[in-house]
Amino acid sequence: MTLENKDSHQSCGDYSDRSTSPDGMLENRDSGVSRREFLGMTTATLLMATRLSGSTKPDSKNGIPYRTLGRTGEKVSVIGLGGYHLGKQSDPQESIQIIRTGIDEGINFLDNCWDYNGGESEIRMGKALRDGYRQKAFLMTKIDGRTKSTAASQLDESLRRLQTDRIDLLQFHEVIRDTDPDRIFAEGGAMEVVLQAQKAGKIRYIGFTGHKSPDIHLKMLATASNHGFTFDTVQMPLNVMDAHFDSFQQKVLPVLTKSDIGVLGMKPMGDHYILGSKTVTALECLYYAMNLPTSVVITGCDSLPILQQEIGRAHV
Repeated sequence: MTLENKDSHQSCGDYSDRSTSPDGMLENRDSGVSRREFLGMTTATLLMATRLSGSTKPDSKNGIPYRTLGRTGEKVSVIGLGGYHLGKQSDPQESIQIIRTGIDEGINFLDNCWDYNGGESEIRMGKALRDGYRQKAFLMTKIDGRTKSTAASQLDESLRRLQTDRIDLLQFHEVIRDTDPDRIFAEGGAMEVVLQAQKAGKIRYIGFTGHKSPDIHLKMLATASNHGFTFDTVQMPLNVMDAHFDSFQQKVLPVLTKSDIGVLGMKPMGDHYILGSKTVTALECLYYAMNLPTSVVITGCDSLPILQQEIGRAHV
């Protein structure tokens, strides 16, 4: 299983313990922190996260833990099936089988985006959601448009490809530029058409994603507040190294939990660099992200064996 990067455009890690390429390798001697010291810090953070998330036994389906998606009250699987890699199988039927098997095994959170693989990821997911599977899924997709016209066009195309009249969660994709918040909330901006679509019942909840800077996330949240709006979800990188530099966990996560905004985690492996350092394992990285106050950790799955591997690791 690979984690969705650039909000699912790049693979950032495989949850098996396979080694990374030499280009992604970091030597332990460069880290300045021993494995024992690092794991000590990680364990302390995990204990704190456990206290924050509560000690009661979580809801689950077929052994997959379910969590509440912020103030929406929706119950979603702790593992989300990322959409980018589902458009890359040579046989579209394999993509459909991966999606349906994931749902059958208890994963209900499905990620996608208007631009993944030229729309092929949404097309395949739409086919997978026939035969009653749409009713079993919490469906999320994203749009790139910043203006009212481009956002409307992309949303309508996503609805058509996904073969549905309603998307559970629509997110603004890749909010990574300092100008993005103002563009989205400007007169004639994308937020206008998204709010209209929500009122019309085409979408239920609204969020945004980004992977570049926690300060841009905070600006997006502040801009929304200045317009009297609160997002339902926010997606961002969360991993064992994030806390040490320009941290989403330190800067953004407390704001989200205080406002009861659903937290969607991504990049638990950090683009191979964390695994390349040989300081922690892939499983430790996954558990770290899952033990933060995340509602979902979104992962990309490119085969049935990898899907089954990760389902096993997510079981309570």
